[in-house]
Amino acid sequence: MSEDLSYADVLVVGGGSAGCVVAGRVSADPDCVVTLVEAGPRTGAPGQLGVLPVGPASEVVWRYPAQLREDGPETVLARGRVVGGSGAVNGGYFVRATAEDFTRWPRSWSYEEVLPHFRRLESDPFGDRAWHGDSGPMPVTRTASADLHRVGAAFVDAATAAGFDYRADLNEPDAAGVGPVPLNARDGVRVSTADAYLAPHLDRPNLRVHAGARAVRLVRDGDRVVGAEVEQDGRTRLVCAGTVVLCAGAVGTPHLLMHSGIGPAKQLSRLGLPIAVDLPGVGQGLEDHPEVTLAYRPADPGPPRPDQAVLQVVLETDDLELRPYTAPFGLTVPGVDDPFGRIGVALMRPRSRGEIVLRSADPAVPPLVRYRYLREGADRSALAAGLDLAGELLAASGLGEPADSGAATDPLAGLGTSMHLSGSCRMGSADDPHAVVDERCRVVGVDGLWIGDGAVLPSLPSRGPHATVVMVAERVARFVAGLDA
Repeated sequence: MSEDLSYADVLVVGGGSAGCVVAGRVSADPDCVVTLVEAGPRTGAPGQLGVLPVGPASEVVWRYPAQLREDGPETVLARGRVVGGSGAVNGGYFVRATAEDFTRWPRSWSYEEVLPHFRRLESDPFGDRAWHGDSGPMPVTRTASADLHRVGAAFVDAATAAGFDYRADLNEPDAAGVGPVPLNARDGVRVSTADAYLAPHLDRPNLRVHAGARAVRLVRDGDRVVGAEVEQDGRTRLVCAGTVVLCAGAVGTPHLLMHSGIGPAKQLSRLGLPIAVDLPGVGQGLEDHPEVTLAYRPADPGPPRPDQAVLQVVLETDDLELRPYTAPFGLTVPGVDDPFGRIGVALMRPRSRGEIVLRSADPAVPPLVRYRYLREGADRSALAAGLDLAGELLAASGLGEPADSGAATDPLAGLGTSMHLSGSCRMGSADDPHAVVDERCRVVGVDGLWIGDGAVLPSLPSRGPHATVVMVAERVARFVAGLDA
């Protein structure tokens, strides 16, 4: 693996869930020099599924100021800051978007069009071969019924007794009901895209992976992006490239674009930043899944096993996802003090939209993630109904008694987020004034620049986006490599 940091045929900015896919796939061509730059370290995230290294004590996350509600206080949002990105620190949840989700995407991204890419990325021996691949880089597993934690087993029993269908494969195109979560894991250990797409190919002489290297600005020659300024080891140097693919995530990608003069002219002007391309959609239309939780005192608070997923089963119903976490967050997230068991209630098709807002002309200052959750009354009503359902299933499960946490006076007071950010540089047609990329994920009005991460999602999937983002990165890699017409 060469350590040169001067020129690449393809420069991939961001070594997260998407960037590792793009770099791994495109570098399969030995005549194409691929450089991947990632601001975080190469290693440092524990792989066991039962540990989520995203709390206050974590050294492998970015921390962004965030505002969940327009009238609410600022909080802190954590995103993976390590090669492998948030997929290296998450709970292993790897559920695909449904076929219905893709009806909200451009026609060239229909379920029929994307299914071959879902199959190509995975090695999933379970279920109908019409939907699954068995030779892809990403292992997909599920917790067997006999191995479920008491929480998962009791929740499945309560949900099926309440009349919900049991779905053994939640990655089928129309899957709804209660069932085991598909996991990007093997033998209780999280497998990130860095493990799956990069690690097996680090001996390629044309693949260069630079950790601790942060892109601070894209460099243009006229209408074409020709590289990026990269800070590493206290030095700033220019990396020239024939093609640049941004994979810095739904926060990092618009942040870098705007600091490179590509974004909403009004916002850039306010901070005195130069305007190269007025793209009003950059940073706008942010989507995520709001989540509230029902806290309870566990009847049997046995210690969690490090190899057990924090979330083994879920219930998908009526635009809601109910998540029975297997252990208190105080036992799974280092640095968090929370002794309660929790059932999460997430709204999977919210109507509210947010934005990424620059706070400074200095690219080292993180932007504000402004969610604007619960602006719509329908969103508030849906979450309240979900909490009622969670209470019914808790009572039927025998898992414990509801905790007195003040939720009775305001059930949505404990609003949180699923950290499923997407759509901040969305894909769209030529007549969409807010589209940032076209249907092949090329940035509008700029040559040589692509986006391959969750920022391009034109509509938030009704499932967590990790598997869908990997699929998008697979397809973008083929576009960049010229393998798909």
